[in-house]
Amino acid sequence: MTAEQTAFVPLLVFYLLTGVRFTGMMFTAPVFFASASPLPVRFWTAFILTVVAAGVMRADVPLVLFENWTSIALLATREFLIGSLLGFLAALPLYVLQISGELVGVSMGLSMLSVMDPLSQVQVSIIGQLQFLTGMWFYFHWNGHLLMVQALVESLKLVPPGKIALSVAWDLGLGGWLNQAFVLSLRIVLPYYGALLLADVGLGFLARTVPQMNIFVLGLPLKVALGFFVLIVVLPETVELIADNVERFIEFALMGVTAWR
Repeated sequence: MTAEQTAFVPLLVFYLLTGVRFTGMMFTAPVFFASASPLPVRFWTAFILTVVAAGVMRADVPLVLFENWTSIALLATREFLIGSLLGFLAALPLYVLQISGELVGVSMGLSMLSVMDPLSQVQVSIIGQLQFLTGMWFYFHWNGHLLMVQALVESLKLVPPGKIALSVAWDLGLGGWLNQAFVLSLRIVLPYYGALLLADVGLGFLARTVPQMNIFVLGLPLKVALGFFVLIVVLPETVELIADNVERFIEFALMGVTAWR
């Protein structure tokens, strides 16, 4: 192998592994329209980001790794998992909003009312989809997509592509992520549950005092109207709550990436 080939091969594979990491993020991060955008758009976006990001990085991948295609396949799989993990965890506040909206929709009596989510291609609650799209808009407004790309570039420094060590730490911090997501979703749904619980208590008293009244006919529109009213009232607080946690979840994502060192 000539000196030019010796210098070119590590650089080529470095760009390839970096591109695989960006591709993994494109396939899981909803802010990049993971499943709604065509495959060529995702691949070209990952390619452009790879050229920009890897151009400022140092290609110090050992050449000995390229003597075996199995090692290259393992490294590519590892890079794809790292990008997928970072993209999913960084967008976790959006999933929290969607799940919270689905729980609220069930409490409002809209469990049978669902729409097709163009991103995940599954039926979701209309309240959950409303919460998700609202969070998506504010995520772009807060430059969350830029923070996600910046975090992935930072991960290239924390866990360089082509690193020989392929072991994964046992403690990935999963408990911390789930704890933060649970607390965040609980803080979002508590106002709805409180208001709807008071509505149920009031309807119960009304059913006991006025037995002739059809509570089922009155209860559904009342709970739907009350749910949307609470949605409008608590929307500023929900937006502020998600804004405070965007960077925190991106930091959690970087902590998860460092477990692959």
